[in-house]
This record gives sequence, C-alpha cells and structure tokens, in this order.
Amino acid sequence: MIAHINGNLLKKSPSTIVVENNGIGYEIIVPLSTFYELPLENERVSLHIYTHVREDTLSLFGFKSIEEKEIFLKLISISGIGPKLAINILSGIGPKELEDAIIRGDIPRIKAIPGVGKKTAERIVLELRDRLKEDGKGRGGEELPLSSKANQVFEDALSALINLGYSTKDAKRALNKAMENGESQDLESLIKESLKILI
Repeated sequence: MIAHINGNLLKKSPSTIVVENNGIGYEIIVPLSTFYELPLENERVSLHIYTHVREDTLSLFGFKSIEEKEIFLKLISISGIGPKLAINILSGIGPKELEDAIIRGDIPRIKAIPGVGKKTAERIVLELRDRLKEDGKGRGGEELPLSSKANQVFEDALSALINLGYSTKDAKRALNKAMENGESQDLESLIKESLKILI
C-alpha cells in the first residue's frame, strides 16, 4: 500500500492532482485544504497517502499534513461515510475547525458543509467526539477538569436534544433525570437515557 509520495507536481486542479515519481504519474484525489497548500506545477511536493482498494478500482487520496490524514481516517471509520464524502467534508471545513466543531457538538456547523445532512452530522459528533477528546484534540489539546467535562457533556447533550426537536425545558428536565440515574460522563449514554425519558 502507498502511504507517502514525494515527487514532481505535474498537474493540479481543486479535486485531483498528478504527481510524478520515478517516471510514473500518480493521480491523487485531494481536499481543498490540501489543494490550497500545494506548490506551483512542476515543483516538488510531498503528500501523505491513503490507498483505497475495491474490486474494480484503486484510488489514492492525498493530504499535506498528517493531521488531515488522521481526521480523514476517523471519518471513513463511520458507517455511511466513504472516502469521497470524507474528502468533501475536508473541502468544506479545515481539519482543526472540524475537530473543534466535533468537540463542541456543533452539529449546525458540520451540517452546513455541502453534502452533509443532519443525521450524518449527528453521527460524526456522536462517534468521534469522545475519540478526539481521548487523543487530546480540541481546546488546544488541553485536558478539561472533571467538573468542566461533566458540564460540557451536559451542554452537548442538551444541544443534540434541541436539534432533535425537543424544547429546552423538556430536554433539561430529561437530562437532569438521566444524570441522577448515573449517566453523567458519557455523551452517548446520556443522550440515549434522556431519549428514553422523553419518549
């Protein structure tokens, strides 16, 4: 599998580029965040590569920074998000801004990316928020105190319930009851418990 490429940038466009290495031209799909960082054509370029193999095709996806590749890999680990949608997401929002939006549970910001619906945005937050926190992402990589973590989880769960159509009053009532039942640290568990109370 190709994991990295260093060569001559023969051609570039906002969606695909061609990099020549040892006489072979590799067509590579890139997000706009990488495209804007590329040098001029016929200059040297170095990219981190993800190789996507299917029965009928082999596609290369390129990233200027390892951070871009890491968030891309996290996105495609989510059911329903393939490499092309992940590239589309990174073309609509930078990797750092995306990580911050996920940490904050900012579903409207993620949903504003072309091609991303409400359910997909909610799934991204639900599946990646805790993983990004474990990796030390968001808020400059600083770890939150336990009390702040609990407050942040409450606020994120409240935002998710309001986005699902519940009133602020009903959402807060359900969340408080769920937290009394011990579902106070894990965002997904807190939302699930609150939904049981609301239904």
